[in-house]
Amino acid sequence: MQKAKDHWQLGLLLVLVFALWSTPVSIPLKIFVVFLHELSHVIATVLTGGEVLSLSVSADQGGVVWSRGGNRFITLSAGYLGSLLIGLALLLGALKTKIDKILMMGCGVVLLLVAALYVRDSFALLFTCVTGIAMIAVGYFLSYDINDLILRLLGLSSMIYVPFDILSDTILRSGARSDARMLAEEFGGATVMWGGIWLCLSLLAIFYALKIALKEPSNLTWSRN
Repeated sequence: MQKAKDHWQLGLLLVLVFALWSTPVSIPLKIFVVFLHELSHVIATVLTGGEVLSLSVSADQGGVVWSRGGNRFITLSAGYLGSLLIGLALLLGALKTKIDKILMMGCGVVLLLVAALYVRDSFALLFTCVTGIAMIAVGYFLSYDINDLILRLLGLSSMIYVPFDILSDTILRSGARSDARMLAEEFGGATVMWGGIWLCLSLLAIFYALKIALKEPSNLTWSRN
């Protein structure tokens, strides 16, 4: 009972995300998580010595990164798990630190940098630029608590979307062209095997992140600027 009192705002936000998940309201959040997925491919490619040619996200929540070189096993594995880890980092950053405004503006800067370096098509360019500018403005002009709430929303959205996407793309629709399908073709094993491994790892990451997040009361007081 005490846990429920200490985290009722977080629970309410989670319920709202679930309730609105299949409505148009959630589409920008889903596209943002897809962007995190593609960004994770970009980071993995660059860190393993590859070259990123372009990144794109679409209005129907699709995304693609064109690259050459790098470690294919790492880059293919990075999409789902990387986007989840970024989302959980945003959630924990909101809950455990006082740098919410800096985190928000930092996210905006990252989006604008990615747009300048890798985005070529009109929708992806519009989404990354508008979202990036909006995040910088929110971080600069709005209060600590508003920034904290938005970061929680982004983190929870990633926490919900990624496991569902892994289940849908790699297990329920194992014949679809997915990161797990390409990993199976290039390194052996079955699509559902890699999807199952990623799903287990994602649930484990969520479990430990929530264990850390819920150690102390998380309710906002709405008193800080």
